[in-house]
Amino acid sequence: MEVAQNFHMNGGTGETSYSSNSFIQRKGIEMTKPIIEEAILDLISENSASSQFNASKCLNVSDMGCSSGPNTLLVVSYIVDTIYRKFRSQWDDSPPRPKILAFVNDLPCNDFTTTFKSLGSFYDKLKETCKLAGNDEEPQQQPCFVAAIPGSFYGRLFPDDSLHFVHSSYSLHWLSKIPRGIEKCNKGNIYMAESTPPNVVEAYMKQFNTDFSIFLKCRSQEVVKGGRMVLTILGRGNDVHPSSKECCYIWELLANALNYMMTQGKLKEEDLDSFNIPHYIPSASEVKSIILSEGSFFINQLQTFEVTWDGEDEGIICGDDEKLFRSSNTVANCIRAASEPLLVSHFGEDIMDELFEKYREIIAACLSKGKSRHLCIVMSMTRG
Repeated sequence: MEVAQNFHMNGGTGETSYSSNSFIQRKGIEMTKPIIEEAILDLISENSASSQFNASKCLNVSDMGCSSGPNTLLVVSYIVDTIYRKFRSQWDDSPPRPKILAFVNDLPCNDFTTTFKSLGSFYDKLKETCKLAGNDEEPQQQPCFVAAIPGSFYGRLFPDDSLHFVHSSYSLHWLSKIPRGIEKCNKGNIYMAESTPPNVVEAYMKQFNTDFSIFLKCRSQEVVKGGRMVLTILGRGNDVHPSSKECCYIWELLANALNYMMTQGKLKEEDLDSFNIPHYIPSASEVKSIILSEGSFFINQLQTFEVTWDGEDEGIICGDDEKLFRSSNTVANCIRAASEPLLVSHFGEDIMDELFEKYREIIAACLSKGKSRHLCIVMSMTRG
């Protein structure tokens, strides 16, 4: 299975689309907003010795692994709002009008069309933001221009020294490819699990190390000296094994649903045994070690935070069947929106509805015992 050709979130705006099922990711982005704003303010601050931007320049930013839907332009709106509030606070009268060129990036099979269709309303909202910041722009002017850059971020996307700020959230735990040599070694699983052999775990770890190192190297060539980068990625505790339930359980439950479908004769055992998810959840210490080893970026902040599986802060109320159904449906649809294209390319489309209904039932049984959480790692870095 070629990941670059088959991997993308479910497109469109339908019931199973990523656009309709990315609330959990949005929650994580919102939690990192203060770190994003701090990085932008530091970048444009007159007191920053490494600043590469002022009011007369165009700020070039990129959101890598943008997917489609309401989250795609969320970080861009944060950046515009932060910059305009900053310049408004420095100039009481006729504040300058900096421009932002925002590049949204994902693999070529991503649904960029949905993003393009939303640009009109996005630009209108930005103009209102700028008016509130004291910049009453002419109708034909706007503070931000958006362009799409299709391609893998595990390779070069931009010319040397062309970007001031890079953001990526919930993307870098997806690998560039399935680790080599594991096709026949992880039977009954679709990812790492407690029954996964050590050589498979090692292969996943090595693939992430390779991919993340390449990502950093490519960005080091594209980001100007003193430029900033904020990355958010699913993570695990430093003392947690890569195959533990803490970081692999969501995929183990999907494997259970697939195994059920196999017992019902809906898919073949050899097809299940040959399917693996191109995904790896690192620890904060792993991420830090790779950044330091690659050597192009200084770490300003490296923090962890938790988000519940369904993105809601409230716990599951015992006996509340309606809330349990809603939460399990949210989680199942989120995973479906992210993984269905990969599953369809391997198993076919016919079983998807039944598979994810069974998956929802399995998740509901899990959530009925208590709220489950994802650990996330957020890194703020400066290009050295």
